Amino acid sequence: MSVFKSPFSFIGLTDDKYVIVKEASKNSKDSFTMPLPNDNVNHPKHYTQGGIECIDALKAATVGKTGIEAVCVANIIKYLWRYEEKNGVEDCLKAKWYLERLIKELK
Repeated sequence: MSVFKSPFSFIGLTDDKYVIVKEASKNSKDSFTMPLPNDNVNHPKHYTQGGIECIDALKAATVGKTGIEAVCVANIIKYLWRYEEKNGVEDCLKAKWYLERLIKELK
């Protein structure tokens, strides 16, 4: 079995968005950064905007809420947060559905 040897060596991360690498040759002192690939599990692009992750905003917005109220508020925010990056009008309609359900529950 052959082993692939990369011509680059890993140095570190910056802001969890870029990886710093340098050429592996002994004479190379130059390093450069390159973007990390999208991480659709841990940091999906459509949930990471303006330096804030949607999950953190949801946590703050649902403090003191429980049950269906917390679910509705979280989903309203989630769908409005991502609509431009993911499903457009469909996400707005989903947010509307959860808003109407929240209103019904609060009456």
